Amino acid sequence: MNDAVALLDLEKLGPYLAENVPELGAIESAEKFAGGQSNPTFRLQTISGTCVLRRQPPGKLLKSAHAVDREYRVMKALAGSPVPVPQVLHLCEDIDVIGSKFFLMEYCDGRIFWDASLPGLDPDERGRIYDQTNQVLASLHALDVEAADLADYGHPGNYFERQYQRWKSQYEASENRTIATMNQLIDWLGANLPPDDGKVALVHGDYRLDNLVFHHERPEIIAVLDWELSTLGHPLADLAYQCMMLRMPADAKPIPGLAGLDLAELGIPGEQEYVVRYCERSGIGPIDNWPFYLAFSIFRLAAIIQGVVKRAADGNASNTQAARLDGMVDALSLMALGIVR
Repeated sequence: MNDAVALLDLEKLGPYLAENVPELGAIESAEKFAGGQSNPTFRLQTISGTCVLRRQPPGKLLKSAHAVDREYRVMKALAGSPVPVPQVLHLCEDIDVIGSKFFLMEYCDGRIFWDASLPGLDPDERGRIYDQTNQVLASLHALDVEAADLADYGHPGNYFERQYQRWKSQYEASENRTIATMNQLIDWLGANLPPDDGKVALVHGDYRLDNLVFHHERPEIIAVLDWELSTLGHPLADLAYQCMMLRMPADAKPIPGLAGLDLAELGIPGEQEYVVRYCERSGIGPIDNWPFYLAFSIFRLAAIIQGVVKRAADGNASNTQAARLDGMVDALSLMALGIVR
């Protein structure tokens, strides 16, 4: 058994599942998924088939981070909605079982695209995949949160102000060196927070291509994954976060973007086209303060990455390659400043 799977105490997990989720049957094998920097995620092979276990990482955690119980709740609420999610099977909040909270969900067999340029596909399919991504995002933001029993899933109003304070605090708590451009970005965002316009929706918080599972043969999303950062918030935060890939260089490591590529030749919509299509689907007009939303999304990603870097330094990051992300915080903050200056 490799070190990653050794973090999953199968000797304790097996009896727990036998008592609480007996329909799964005995565990035959466990394998940690290679991706994922936050909550360790495992493929469990049991007598009855394959399922997925997602847990909080071991060790000391930042306040409000790694909320697998919130992931479970929102995915359960979205079952049967226009936003496809895996079926959730069980939530365990007893940390004595494997050392942290975890939940089980179905395994969705499909395609996950780690490269935003979608190599190996023809231009027509690339365009359809991005259009489907746009459609599901608009559908998510159109959901009636009260009907989904999610009206208390976050604090409505002043979303960007609250998120700014949250990620500023989390960044400072995980800061291991002074990054001048990050400090400048934090100051600029704090001085340019837009007034609250009253828009509230269920937001995913990490809506990007590699958190979507596509059908093996069709450009159709069969599951949206990784709801850890979901909350009630401003829909344009999700939109800007996804458009961030269009601003990131195609040769950026370890997270390549699309900037510098011939998008028309690839069949991938440009930023303006993508935003316009979302606005049409959502029934809204032109977006004010778009540079702020982009810069804020980049800042938020940089703060998340800094947290991963800190956990890597402390020895409890989910992905063993997490330490390689260190230089990205500098690059991201510099890119964000270039957008707003």
